[in-house]
Amino acid sequence: MSKKAVVLYSGGLDSTTCMAIARAEGFDPYPMSFAYGQRHSVELEKAAQYAPRVGAVEHQVVEVDLRRIGGSALTSDLEVPKGRAIDETIPVTYVPARNTIFLSFALGWAEVLGAFDIYIGVNALDYSGYPDCRPEYIAAFETMANLATKAAVEGIGRYRIHTPLIDLSKAEIIRRGRELGVDYALTHSCYDPTADGLACGACDSCRLRLKGFAEAGEKDPVAYASGSKPE
Repeated sequence: MSKKAVVLYSGGLDSTTCMAIARAEGFDPYPMSFAYGQRHSVELEKAAQYAPRVGAVEHQVVEVDLRRIGGSALTSDLEVPKGRAIDETIPVTYVPARNTIFLSFALGWAEVLGAFDIYIGVNALDYSGYPDCRPEYIAAFETMANLATKAAVEGIGRYRIHTPLIDLSKAEIIRRGRELGVDYALTHSCYDPTADGLACGACDSCRLRLKGFAEAGEKDPVAYASGSKPE
């Protein structure tokens, strides 16, 4: 019998691969996406397109306006960095407490669904320095989830936060997705797309994605803006 799993799903490369993995591991995926005031909201269109193709049982889109607090280039008028040296310093594209907010919503839905498994596509190897993508953060949230929910306290089940991509390079993530039949043409990763939804090719997310496809020996199937110079 299949089990239910809530999957945090942005419509990007990592979360789409993560959902395919959840399905391959025997779960019925219940993807949850967020309209949080992000400048790259085209990702939600991709999420809506792709969710049915990987067997989503029910796709929730939660509205939470993080532009009200700002503090990030993704949720304010701050400029998205382009062409910077990618390292483990925390960039201005970090959204304050984003994964904590998203996981909290996912935990609430999981408890309502009677599910005890949550998938999130965080990555600690090929990432842009976000503190809420680290293994110790995920372990801490899982501990909290099992202290803060009725289902866990009453012994009905124990919550587990699955992070199948956390130790993989971007190239390894792409190869795993290909094995599972993921169509990356229906994903979106750019932080600062054009008005037509084309990827910029120069933000951290685009550059990490392009690097991953190059190392996997593939060409990225998404369209990039004219004049951008994918590496």
